[in-house]
Amino acid sequence: MAEEIVNRIANSKLVTIDLEDYYPVGERVVFDIKDWLLEGFVLREKDFRATAKAYDWARFEGKYMALTCSSDAIIPGWAYMLLNTYLAPVAKKVVVGDLEMLETVLYTEILQELDVTKYEGAPVIIKGCSRRPVPQNAYLHLISKLQPVARSIMYGEACSSVPLYKK
Repeated sequence: MAEEIVNRIANSKLVTIDLEDYYPVGERVVFDIKDWLLEGFVLREKDFRATAKAYDWARFEGKYMALTCSSDAIIPGWAYMLLNTYLAPVAKKVVVGDLEMLETVLYTEILQELDVTKYEGAPVIIKGCSRRPVPQNAYLHLISKLQPVARSIMYGEACSSVPLYKK
């Protein structure tokens, strides 16, 4: 007589958190100001302001923006702030940095609002593999929020997880 196969994982109290579920949908754009600089290195305020004023910022409506300069130019802080005055009314979010910095900022904001009380005393698995760009800092932020409330925290999949924390 064959024994019945029982899925212990499905019957356990394990709670899986997939950060990909919190991924904010929307197009990401890197805006490189290098071409707005004299010879790619010198920011001339008058020219920079004129270019910014004449630019069609509406093309970034509803997009997530990462402002950067790919040359080794030293960019004064006010330059990015000026660009933000044009982007803030149209873009969903604007940061200075690359796409990873943008994703980190987005996830930080999302995870700050995450209610972790539902994980009180629970064994939690943070799913590790994702198809979307979840930054490493998001995992750090999540475990910092979970550690005070969760009974245990693991990383990976229920069938092959790495234990990280146990109360």
